[in-house]
Amino acid sequence: MKHFIASAAIGAGLLMGSAAVANAQSCEVVVGSVLSITGSMASIGSAIGDAGKLAVDQFNEAGGVNGCTVKYVLRDDQGSPNVGVDAAKTLVEIERVPVLLGAIQSGVSLPILTSVTVPANVTQISCCSSAPSFTALAREGGTKGFWFRTLPTDRPQAAVLAKIAADRGYKKLAIIHVNSDYGVSLAGSFRKDAETLGMTVTNMVAYNQEQASYRAEVNAALQGEPEALVLIAFPADGATVTREWISFGGPQKFVFSNALRADEFVEAVGADYLTEAYGIDNAQVEGESVTTFNSDWQEKFGSEPNGPGLHTMYDAAAVALLAMEQAGEATGTAIRDNVRKVTSGDGEQIFPGVEGFKKAKQLISEGKAIRYVGATGPLEFDENGDVVGPYLIWGVKDGKLVTLDKWDNERVTATIGEIGQ
Repeated sequence: MKHFIASAAIGAGLLMGSAAVANAQSCEVVVGSVLSITGSMASIGSAIGDAGKLAVDQFNEAGGVNGCTVKYVLRDDQGSPNVGVDAAKTLVEIERVPVLLGAIQSGVSLPILTSVTVPANVTQISCCSSAPSFTALAREGGTKGFWFRTLPTDRPQAAVLAKIAADRGYKKLAIIHVNSDYGVSLAGSFRKDAETLGMTVTNMVAYNQEQASYRAEVNAALQGEPEALVLIAFPADGATVTREWISFGGPQKFVFSNALRADEFVEAVGADYLTEAYGIDNAQVEGESVTTFNSDWQEKFGSEPNGPGLHTMYDAAAVALLAMEQAGEATGTAIRDNVRKVTSGDGEQIFPGVEGFKKAKQLISEGKAIRYVGATGPLEFDENGDVVGPYLIWGVKDGKLVTLDKWDNERVTATIGEIGQ
């Protein structure tokens, strides 16, 4: 009888153990993302989404988050704040995500932040929203620390753009910009910086997205006989504006914002018309972490990671996953409180990729500190969730996008100091 009871107890224990293992293996953590998959930014939004999924897939291959599989759920904001808010509500209320990656446009990210993620204590990490309004909101306590972004703000981008134009010898510039938080903020900052450097802005014209034509805006911008066009836009609309600028006889000299660094934009305009174009984008420092990501992307997708938001989106996802692993739980508050623990300090360096994530998980399990050095290089978030970073200058040569120059943080800081605003 005793033997039977003992055997039964052992059998029950084995069954309970098996159930526990099965439960551990079947647990799931959901990471949400809101990006522009359709609309004027479809050409870049889909690729940015792929970057986030790559990080999730690699983390799963490394063993998941605290033994749980990560599910990546992407929702389309269609470039609309209202649609973006609805998508975010679905992710937070139905999917119960602890973190939301996105959005691309500041005008979509901000209402998601204030009306969805902050009230729900969900961490939001954007790859691409650069408006300074987020910094101001964070300073006022409006983000409660749940906001981070993996690219620098508009302020340094405006300064570098203005310096590029000044170095080209331009004296009279027209500005056409998308009528959004991103476009209005960057255009206004650029105008101040350009005027400080001795240039004149002959006209500054806003446009609304997804119009069939921008003839009126182009004709308005051509008034005053500018020497060059500064265009702050997204690829689809930006291509339409640029083609119409050329067709109306505008000078084929351009200064482009970061979002236009896309093969689709060059193809839509025609590379032959862009030989005197100069643009800016967030750069990646040289080093093993960047090379690893670039190689992984090439292997996965068969092309170079050539476009805005790819490196920064990968890092946004990676930081969120590592913060969950560090915390030992997947809640918005836990992610918020551990983002800086995995990206700053003197911990052992962790690079992108499956092997890097395996190493991170092992070190964390041993109670050792880590520091993620990502696809964009080292990341360190300030008290407002902002980062600083280098820039690259791009152009079009032999029909392709090429990097013409790179600016490190010291050079960017020196330029801002020179302009003095």
